[in-house]
Amino acid sequence: MSLKSLNIRPKVSATLIFLLLFQVSFAQQNFSKVNDWLIKNVPDLGGRAVLMIYKDGKIVYSETINNLSKQQETRGKIKAKVQGKEVEDVLQDYTTTTRERIASSSKWLTAALLMTYIDENKVRLTDSVGKFLPVMTKYGKGGIKVWQCLNHTTGIKSGGLRDMLVGMKNTKTMFESIEQIAMLPMEGTPGKYFHYSNTGLQLLAAIIEKVSEKDFETAFKERIADPLEMKNTDFGKSGVPLAAGGAYSTPDDYMKFLMMLLNEGEFNGQRIISKALINEMQKNRFARDVERAYAPEEAGNWGYGFGAWIMDAPLAISEKKDAMPVSKRGTAITSPGLFGSFPWIDNDKKYCAFLFVHNLKNKGRHTRYTELKEIVDGVMR
Repeated sequence: MSLKSLNIRPKVSATLIFLLLFQVSFAQQNFSKVNDWLIKNVPDLGGRAVLMIYKDGKIVYSETINNLSKQQETRGKIKAKVQGKEVEDVLQDYTTTTRERIASSSKWLTAALLMTYIDENKVRLTDSVGKFLPVMTKYGKGGIKVWQCLNHTTGIKSGGLRDMLVGMKNTKTMFESIEQIAMLPMEGTPGKYFHYSNTGLQLLAAIIEKVSEKDFETAFKERIADPLEMKNTDFGKSGVPLAAGGAYSTPDDYMKFLMMLLNEGEFNGQRIISKALINEMQKNRFARDVERAYAPEEAGNWGYGFGAWIMDAPLAISEKKDAMPVSKRGTAITSPGLFGSFPWIDNDKKYCAFLFVHNLKNKGRHTRYTELKEIVDGVMR
């Protein structure tokens, strides 16, 4: 029996639960601790979860748990009413094809898209944003570098996802969203002040539109979604896309993206991103002299590369003043989102995994993510 069919409700007897868990453990002995972790933690993950693991050219683990509490069902009914949706649609069980907003897991997608233009020499990591976006120069911010946008060290004072969404609500073009950013005050020196936010990635989205002469959504579809066969992944297809947190995806789709990263830029024999740039994306750029102003709870003390957190690499070193800091490539890379989804790749054990959930409560996430990865690492040895 698979956890896919395990839809535990509060009224199910303890005996039946024991029998179900015994059968799961017997059928999947190698993953019994992973199964136990999912069952134990699903109440704190929003009541629904999908976990997929890929190794050696195939999905080796794919399980779902759906166990909404009464309180979670009530919140879902309220959400359905507010959004004008059917209750059944909001409360439906999660599967590997369920589509949800993935929040900051979007950052990895946008960073990857930019890499395709760097591969073509249309953009360089050391370019200044003013080269592409004159409005940034107009407001004294043209000297900010592309690499600083990729790792949240622009120095621009930025709000959270909600603030960004409110600010962009009435914008009709990418240029208007960038003009809003250009007028924000500075709060730190570019390259020396880390503030995890949406600002840098939105600047990169505008640069992508500039060099591609296409809207961001089209560029993403043509260069990432279509080649990776991510048929249900996009940035909303309405309004100005939020490049750092506006993507929607499914477990099946996002796993294909992770497979490409794990395979050093290739997917089904097609080169998406050069191996050299995959390597650059996965180096910690957090130097000793960088002030850590803000990082989300789930990140703990991880470093940061380009569009993703580096879970294990040492602090970076700036060889010259104001130069891009460098370190060795990380082994474990991740880009968790505000709503709880946790994708990661492990270059040493050569696997990737995606925990797909939707839950705003972030207390204890760092410990929970670290614990899950350690358990999966134990199976992947």
